[in-house]
Amino acid sequence: MANSVKERDLSVDSSVKGKSEKIFQTVIIVILVLCMLAAVLPFILLIASSFTDESALMQNGYGFWPSQFSLYAYEYLFVTNSTTIFRAYGITFFITIVGTLISLLIGPMLAWPMSRKDYPRAKVITLIIFFTMLFNGGYVSSYIIWTNVFHVKNTLAALILPNLVFNGFYIILYKNNFASNIHPALIEAAKLDGAGEFYIYRKIVLPLSLPILATIGLMVGIGYWNDWVNGLYYITDTRLYSLQVFLNNMLSNMRALVSMSSGMDLGVGDLPTISIRMAIAVVGTLPILILYPFFQKAFVAGIALGGVKE
Repeated sequence: MANSVKERDLSVDSSVKGKSEKIFQTVIIVILVLCMLAAVLPFILLIASSFTDESALMQNGYGFWPSQFSLYAYEYLFVTNSTTIFRAYGITFFITIVGTLISLLIGPMLAWPMSRKDYPRAKVITLIIFFTMLFNGGYVSSYIIWTNVFHVKNTLAALILPNLVFNGFYIILYKNNFASNIHPALIEAAKLDGAGEFYIYRKIVLPLSLPILATIGLMVGIGYWNDWVNGLYYITDTRLYSLQVFLNNMLSNMRALVSMSSGMDLGVGDLPTISIRMAIAVVGTLPILILYPFFQKAFVAGIALGGVKE
């Protein structure tokens, strides 16, 4: 009798737990779906508006489907400015790839000695890196150094180097990851087998750090792709404009033309300013969204490989 009562109580408890887990999972799924919609719907609205005629946007407002289909905004971008925009695309792809690769080469090499307890200057270097995260000399001093000392103005180096050495946050991430995931016993065992420091770093440290490399590489790449500040400060040659700088200048020029044409017959009153703004946002965002799944696969593969612990 006692055993049957206990079994009945256990079955009741398991059924209650099962219902509570299902309710909890349902709530989580609903929240995630709402978050997904909050992220996806604005982009769908953006794309639909870029393919909508300007007059329809003015009369009917924004919608998730073009009320009057039009390609004029993209014709204005890719036909009227075809040579410039494709050159800007090429420059942006170049600085994104090269800057990300150099960052992944230099950053871990700096962070690895900082994570070693047997390195006597690790704390001093960490303090210096951390200090740069809290204080900096400002844009004026940075501009003077990069233009008068390193002479990077109107060169592709101006779009790569300032972002490469400016952010110490990634170095601290590397350092903490190395300190927590690379066991000192593994390094000692490799040294007993005759391995040198560079061999240990190349064959042991980097393969075990693929998750953090993929994560930071993705963030650095997105930062290079979206950067327009360096182009604004250091680039005056239009042939060296990156995509973001080119689109920003096009938007500024378009606003200036519309502002000048108000009250004056300059022939630009019918320029589709709203749809062009939406098309500019799509052109600047879509390539990185297309490439993101490929980086995501590498990121997941790195997590699977780096998740094997000692």
